[in-house]
Amino acid sequence: MTTDPHRPDKIPKEIWLLGFVSLLMDVSSEMIHSLLPLFLVTSLGASAMAIGMIEGMAESTALVIKVFSGTLSDYLGKRKGLALFGYALGAFSKPLFAMATSVGLVLSARLLDRVGKGVRGAPRDALVADLAPAHLRGAAFGLRQALDTVGAFLGPLIAVGLMLLWVSDFRKVFWFAVIPGVLAVALLMFGVHEPSSQNLSVRINPIRKENIRRLSPGYWWVVVTGALFTLARFSEAFLVLRAQQAGIPVALIPLVMVAMNVVYAAACYPFGRLSDHVSHTGLLASGLLVLILADLMLAHYAHWVFMLTGVMLWGVHMGITQGLLASMIADTAPPDLRGAAYGLFNLMSGIAMLVSSTVAGLLWTHLGASYTFYAGAVFCVLTLIWLAWQPDQRAA
Repeated sequence: MTTDPHRPDKIPKEIWLLGFVSLLMDVSSEMIHSLLPLFLVTSLGASAMAIGMIEGMAESTALVIKVFSGTLSDYLGKRKGLALFGYALGAFSKPLFAMATSVGLVLSARLLDRVGKGVRGAPRDALVADLAPAHLRGAAFGLRQALDTVGAFLGPLIAVGLMLLWVSDFRKVFWFAVIPGVLAVALLMFGVHEPSSQNLSVRINPIRKENIRRLSPGYWWVVVTGALFTLARFSEAFLVLRAQQAGIPVALIPLVMVAMNVVYAAACYPFGRLSDHVSHTGLLASGLLVLILADLMLAHYAHWVFMLTGVMLWGVHMGITQGLLASMIADTAPPDLRGAAYGLFNLMSGIAMLVSSTVAGLLWTHLGASYTFYAGAVFCVLTLIWLAWQPDQRAA
């Protein structure tokens, strides 16, 4: 068997760098977000309703902007500039949290932070797809997601350590969070080089009717599948609430999410590599089976051991499916429409998350926590039926 000398066997350096950019920005963001509700309540006197409004407005803003930023990156034929602008907005928002003396300024900072996330998300994913060799695409998305998730658990750990060091001085911790944010922007600016093939001489409008028609049935299948997965997997905030019910001390509850993210990060790359060699539909189905087991653990057993096992299985499910779905978008969307494709995918998944989390909250309030997780398992079964009904959707 001969080896093609033009077929790279390693993930390109730029994808590693994009992963570390995500890691640094997640460290910066999670240092603040893990403390922000407590800061709002204890330092600014905010109500739970105000916190809910801030988070709802922030996440909704990010969802809408993802569509436009992805489409714009297709029109410009370039990804890095928009991604850099989005990361810069995220970094610029961090000092505003440290300086905030009112709920209004915190809202402004959160909106700016989420605008940055919305701007950078779809162009960054499209850039990964542009940079990754087709036969390593699953591994590339798995690697970037793994590094991103490392930041998601390092941020809260660093925040806890600094709060102990600085005797619960929120503002000092928020100022410290500026550092990794600035480093992320610098690394993207000077370390990542966009492939020349994206510098298109003729600009097209991705949202013209004839271009929308170029998005294949396989692409729309992935969009629907991603939305169904999200309906089956509601907000992780309910994992925190379940941890509280299991009798875990309040001070240790954040470590539950750290454990989930550690497992998530560890699973992303191996399953990403596996996805380059096996049926995508089969791998998605295995992720759903793991999520069903997690839901049953979380629904039926209140003891902290079973709760923690359920949370860790939740992380395995995330590691199996999230990078895979991103890779499937790259496989099924035309290269010059990838930005818009990721934007639409993120929008539909985001809407599904709002719906699923609202339903989960209603079930939790009126029927109890167990019914929330039983409902998640039912949605998993429905999604499995959908997968069984459809063939494997690899691009030709």
